Amino acid sequence: TEINVGNDSHTIDALYDVIVSRKGADPETSYTAKLFHQGRPEIAKKLGEEAAELMVASLSQGRSEVISESADVLYHLSVLWAEQGVTPAEVWAELNRREGTSGIEEKNSRTTD
Repeated sequence: TEINVGNDSHTIDALYDVIVSRKGADPETSYTAKLFHQGRPEIAKKLGEEAAELMVASLSQGRSEVISESADVLYHLSVLWAEQGVTPAEVWAELNRREGTSGIEEKNSRTTD
């Protein structure tokens, strides 16, 4: 399945839909299905690895590497969302809720567990 790449959140929504469609697919033929098969710990690990690679790219590599690693982070984040049953719309709603709130203020309003 191809993703219609645009320059807005619809691209992530389309990516998410493709990722969800891979649940239950053959892990031998689909990397996404393989991640789902391996479970949340592996998905979280891969997201962390990609985030670290993005950090390295941002500090010591060029713009194209940052773009590439950013795409990897968004992909693995979308897999984690799908595994947890979180939709992009829920994340967009949370971002909208925070709009106009200072980041420091928002962080301080969170309860600690």
